Amino acid sequence: MDLLIGFTTILVVIGCGAALAHVGVLDVTSQRTLGEIAFFVASPALMVVVISETEIGGAVANLAASATSLAVCFVAYAVIVRWRWRPDAGSLLIGSLASSYVNAGNLGIAVAAYVVGDTTVVVPTLLVQMMVVQPLALMVLDRVSGRESGPWSAFRRLTTNPLTIASVVGVVLAVTDWELPRIVDSPLRLLAGLAIPAMLISYGAALRLSPWPGRAGHNAEVLVATVLKMVVMPMVAWGIGTALGLEGAVLLGVVITAGLPTAQNIFLHSTRYRTGEDVSRETILVTTLCSLPVALLIAVLLG
Repeated sequence: MDLLIGFTTILVVIGCGAALAHVGVLDVTSQRTLGEIAFFVASPALMVVVISETEIGGAVANLAASATSLAVCFVAYAVIVRWRWRPDAGSLLIGSLASSYVNAGNLGIAVAAYVVGDTTVVVPTLLVQMMVVQPLALMVLDRVSGRESGPWSAFRRLTTNPLTIASVVGVVLAVTDWELPRIVDSPLRLLAGLAIPAMLISYGAALRLSPWPGRAGHNAEVLVATVLKMVVMPMVAWGIGTALGLEGAVLLGVVITAGLPTAQNIFLHSTRYRTGEDVSRETILVTTLCSLPVALLIAVLLG
């Protein structure tokens, strides 16, 4: 029941965004502005709060299974779509992320708590995505968006991106067990509470303001991303996890995390950089609808 409530909550907030766009409260400009607020302010605050409260331990096998399943699907999408449709670099990167980047920071923590009974199983996936995949992807998106290139520019992009900075701050706080002063922590948590609703409302508005799913002309790419995300990724995570000796709740956590839908912040990035928006938007929708039965099946088979 808790799992069902978690998925329903997400869909309801997305529906609110669509409704606001339908009645004219949100237009394309305000939808993008909401996404910008989430990108520059709310999401970095959320990253600091979430990562700083995780216990970073020696879950090496979990980390290997999570990273490998992500890498396999990311590369598979890039190879297939590049060979078949030859999109631009930004669209290809966003599609690859949509096929492999899971909703670990929001839905993942809830699912780990409700289904596995241990939120730490999602931490390796969360850290790989936030500390490795996301910073590198944003650096590439900065470059292909037309900004200056070169080693110094790449370093500057990597170290000045708000999400990267927030992730590093969160890791430092987690490793050192430092606690922020209340005068800093209180507004930070208030802003963090805005991140997920802002992303979901922006996404829902984009669904209403964009062509209906299936009419944007990218059905094949969305299908490839969805199959990789919802079928291949959990299977690879199970295979690697089993080979490395994971079992019980830890194996369940690794596989069910891999079977989560595409994270909404991939659409946030696509909106921010004006690339791959159709594929990210529709893949998130389809994988979110598919993820509940997939999660229930995994729980039955491995629980």
